[in-house]
Amino acid sequence: MTTIKTSHNRRSFLKASALSGGGMLLGFSWLASCQTKTDEATISMPEEWYDFNSYLKIGENGVVTILSPNPEGGQNIKTSMPMIVAEELDVDWKDVIVEQAPLNTELYQRQFIGGSNAIRFGWEALRMAGATARQMLREAAAQAWQVPASEITTEAGVLYHNPSGKSADYGEMASSAALIPVPEEVQLKALDDFKIIGTSRKNVDGKKIVTGQPLFGIDVNREGMAIAMVVHPPAFGMKLQSIDESSVKAMPGIQDVFTIKVLDDDFERQHFDTCTFLEVVAIVGNSTWEVMQAKKALDIQWEPFESYTEERRFYGRPSSQKLTIPSGLESSSNQLARMGQMASEKSNVVRRDGDPESAFKNAARVIERTYTAPYLAHNCMEPMNFYADVSDGHAHLIGPLQKAELTEQTLSARLGIPLENIHIEMTRLGGGYGRRSYAHWAVEAALISKKMAKPVKLIYTREDDMTGGIYRPLYQATYRAALDEDNNLIGFHVNAGGNLESPLYANRFPAGAVENYLAESWTINSNITIGSFRAPRSNFIASAEQSFLDEIADETGKDPIEFRLELLDQAKAKPVGERNDYDADRYAGVLKLVREKSNWVNSEGNLSRGVSVYFCHNSYSAQVLDLTLDEGKLVIERVCCAVDCGIVVNPDAATNLAEGAIVDGIGNALYGELTFKDGVPEQSNFHQYRMIRMSEAPKQIDVHFVQNSIDPTGLGEPTFPPVFAALANALYKATGTRLYHQPFLKDQQLLG
Repeated sequence: MTTIKTSHNRRSFLKASALSGGGMLLGFSWLASCQTKTDEATISMPEEWYDFNSYLKIGENGVVTILSPNPEGGQNIKTSMPMIVAEELDVDWKDVIVEQAPLNTELYQRQFIGGSNAIRFGWEALRMAGATARQMLREAAAQAWQVPASEITTEAGVLYHNPSGKSADYGEMASSAALIPVPEEVQLKALDDFKIIGTSRKNVDGKKIVTGQPLFGIDVNREGMAIAMVVHPPAFGMKLQSIDESSVKAMPGIQDVFTIKVLDDDFERQHFDTCTFLEVVAIVGNSTWEVMQAKKALDIQWEPFESYTEERRFYGRPSSQKLTIPSGLESSSNQLARMGQMASEKSNVVRRDGDPESAFKNAARVIERTYTAPYLAHNCMEPMNFYADVSDGHAHLIGPLQKAELTEQTLSARLGIPLENIHIEMTRLGGGYGRRSYAHWAVEAALISKKMAKPVKLIYTREDDMTGGIYRPLYQATYRAALDEDNNLIGFHVNAGGNLESPLYANRFPAGAVENYLAESWTINSNITIGSFRAPRSNFIASAEQSFLDEIADETGKDPIEFRLELLDQAKAKPVGERNDYDADRYAGVLKLVREKSNWVNSEGNLSRGVSVYFCHNSYSAQVLDLTLDEGKLVIERVCCAVDCGIVVNPDAATNLAEGAIVDGIGNALYGELTFKDGVPEQSNFHQYRMIRMSEAPKQIDVHFVQNSIDPTGLGEPTFPPVFAALANALYKATGTRLYHQPFLKDQQLLG
């Protein structure tokens, strides 16, 4: 067993309260609270449960309620996080009720979706929460039975004293346990004693989802609520010039039309305060249909804006980043040309090992390839929406957010309302993928509600989101490999950049595995807004890197998996540099597992196979993709995936998450593309923006997890980046054509 500090740990419990009627409420900091809490345990509770950000309730009948603090966006943490608490509490899972907690920054830290970090950061604190409650129950039973607490055991929500034969369920001892001082340290279960963690449990919202019960922001409906929509400029680089709202205001069901400034010119922005258009037109009415008709009829004139500079702070850091937003109406083709120029003229060296220049000068052969990827739209199934009721210095908001804590800070600053007067209820996300990290639409909803002095629900159409969104950046990467006369890799050079950010991770594989290594980075400026997209930056650079490594293996006559394993052996035995951010053993482990499970060595039939492996978000994933071409039709027969993400809390849910990422990645690799011409997005809805169809998904996906005792790492994102290259490498085997530019099926002639 592991002993862990409680009240002396930064991840400390906040309070223990007795419930009226004999229950226990145990509140705790789920995610690393940095605030010192001195609240004394209270003796009573109101008749109804109050909302807490972080708490565990035990009723007098033994039923346990656990509030899940983090937003649920389909990654299943609303089930998995409470499973961790229930495991250490040693309660029967059937006796657990899970509820979504609202935002409360006093009780929670990191109420985030992003970075695949929910379980990783919550693991220790969640275990501590359950273990501490269990220990307090044991102490209460020991006092009641006048026996040593060390003799009290638990199982499935029942306390036992075997020497005397006494037993009691948790509900019987909950009231007394609430009066026990929170222990300074508790023992956590040994991994071999887990009964809930590592077993598959159904999604706690599953029945509500399939029966259509309200769970999502789009479902919110309140008495007296108006419907609002916004109109944004038709092109990036333009702003509002004038508006004639007179005829629209007279249309049926329209309550008002006005402009709003989403963020003031002097607003101090934080990292996720990206806002596509600073001034938009709001239309408020009685129904969605009436407001949509008014949008079409509105007479608005637009004009180009002049370049300007904005400052941003990253997570409250004292230093800020100045960003110049250029004027002009940009096109994707022109941006690609600028990227090519930047790559050759203005790159910054971010890592240099050995003497790469000499390695390339003296090489027997040099392989050089350039890869590009387009803008991608997030295209969440649920369009952007938010409910807001702002009045009398208070704000009540309901909707889907990924970074609710940061959004609350933005709302407070923009509305001039203290944080304690802002209440945000987090709904289940109908897709996030990074898009809902940038909650300008929540600010818009709040400003509209404040202006109207009534509750409103703001709704984006698909066109609103796709043409005024925040996109995965346009990227480019050029790779060079230096080979000696024996086809040994003696030099490696990567030069990568993109729109406003570079995709380069200079210290990832194959850094550390090649003696002479050079990594260069650059960016271009743009007024087209970009932001996080599932597995940010990794989603492109993994595809380019793993496609290039596959081509090197092919050029040198080596098996693609063996070639990668050789490099990893070098990184383990004689690592180059001191900043390699991956574990070569774990990297090799997923490659070996996928080689075994895919039957790589003894493949049969007419399959064309591609392999890829990548490390990101603290986890490792390798994939082998099998495809066939049937009279020019692409059929993905199977994807075999191996993952090392540490301990897997809920295997079925983890498998589902990996499967979804694989399908998502294949769709983006084959079809995903958003282009601009003179600042205007050329795709506005799904009739122009191609998404993967159900019939195009792999016929079979096998997911295999490395079994180890490492604390959980990330999973929502790590299985997404590798599949791009696995698909590209398999298509090369099928067609003989290497693919350097996404989307892969933009040129349909590839398949003959």
